[in-house]
Amino acid sequence: MRTHTVRTVVTLAAAALLSAGLTTAYAAPTGQPSPSADHGVPPKPVLVDCFWKPQARPDAFILACGDANSRLSSLHWSTWNGRTAVARGVNFVNDCKPYCAKGTFRSYPVIVRLDRPEPWKKDPKVEHFTRISLVFTGERPDGYERVMTTPLWN
Repeated sequence: MRTHTVRTVVTLAAAALLSAGLTTAYAAPTGQPSPSADHGVPPKPVLVDCFWKPQARPDAFILACGDANSRLSSLHWSTWNGRTAVARGVNFVNDCKPYCAKGTFRSYPVIVRLDRPEPWKKDPKVEHFTRISLVFTGERPDGYERVMTTPLWN
């Protein structure tokens, strides 16, 4: 009986953590930054999330849209310009052991770099970052390199 109670508490806590992460990522600031009123400077590139919403300097971002088994949180941006964006944060990754539904989310400190801005297919007047690199500054998930670089969706 005690094992069942502990298992239920752990499952509920994991569900709450995942739900909080999804809510945070979905509630992150959205919308395209507006052009500078004084000089007509075009807006800086955005980061397009899993819900096809453009974001600037989000504090959270889901990397694995299909199952949310990898997400960024506590992002603090030091750079966000027309060519690149850089932040420090935490990558929460499900270890999927023994399988993903029973897995454990583990946290890894990372430096996030966005680059390669291109016109967004949904709105070609808006540029979006098309590549993300994660630099693991300490431990990293099994099978991950110290630097992981991957294209972002359009």
